[in-house]
Amino acid sequence: MDIKWIEDFLSLAATRNFSRSADHRNVTQPAFSRRIRALEAWIGAQLVDRSTYPLTLTVAGKLFNDAASEAIKLLTDARNQLRSEHTAHNMLRVTAGHSLALSFFPEWLDKLNAASNDKTGISARITATNIHDSVLALTEGECDLLLCFYHPQLPILLNPDQYEYVSVGSERVIPVSAPDKSGAPQFRLPGSKSKPTRLLAYPAASFLGRVMELILAHAPQAPGLLTSYESDMAELLKRMALNGHGLAWLPQRSVTDELEDGKLVPAGGEAWSLELEIRVFRSLQNKRPALTRLWETLLASSADAPKSSTP
Repeated sequence: MDIKWIEDFLSLAATRNFSRSADHRNVTQPAFSRRIRALEAWIGAQLVDRSTYPLTLTVAGKLFNDAASEAIKLLTDARNQLRSEHTAHNMLRVTAGHSLALSFFPEWLDKLNAASNDKTGISARITATNIHDSVLALTEGECDLLLCFYHPQLPILLNPDQYEYVSVGSERVIPVSAPDKSGAPQFRLPGSKSKPTRLLAYPAASFLGRVMELILAHAPQAPGLLTSYESDMAELLKRMALNGHGLAWLPQRSVTDELEDGKLVPAGGEAWSLELEIRVFRSLQNKRPALTRLWETLLASSADAPKSSTP
């Protein structure tokens, strides 16, 4: 039995609607329904009468709802107490993509500390991970802030009634390659079918993989590319590009020094790149004082008003 199943059931008991609860829990409706059925199988009784609209709880469902509510409250209170005892009072937990964690977060935190009125400064513990795990960490209360890339055609699916964001910057994803002896890119776009350009790619399911697909979908012409290496970490692809193994699409901020030193060069024009927004999300239910102070600093230093989690 997974504690998420109990939280799913409590949401369903409150909304009496599978679709709305699935949205609130940030899962698909089929997955949500499977989790409710798994909980019923674990308990050994039907909890929901699906023949009514809106649905109703069975006798067993009403009994379990009372017990589950109390259990979750006790567990949440215990977790909060333990976290407060083992986490510094002003230590914020941040999740971010690997590229943002390395090339954006340190300077961003310095700027926030400079703008903050908090004399003790802003302390943070950052976890670098993929976008799926970052969103999961935010929705399950495992982090205070989610720092991520955003594009209107690649939305972050967070319920706008529960989460808000501030835009904190932008980043351009560009194609780069190691130079040849003349300073031109060893691997350049567009390539051709007869002589394809070696590509250092991201997995299709990763966020930067979808960014790359979006760039190619709007490219000025069909490229000829041959994938020679694949990783979901931009830093690994950068290392492979520096070693002359192919062309890679990389966040421009992550290759600033290499471009200035001539160790990497652009492998295509503006039409082969894409501008991304950088957003930081928080849960409206998170009332930690350190987070509240940071959010006030963000709003004060940002030209944007607070926004819901969807455009």
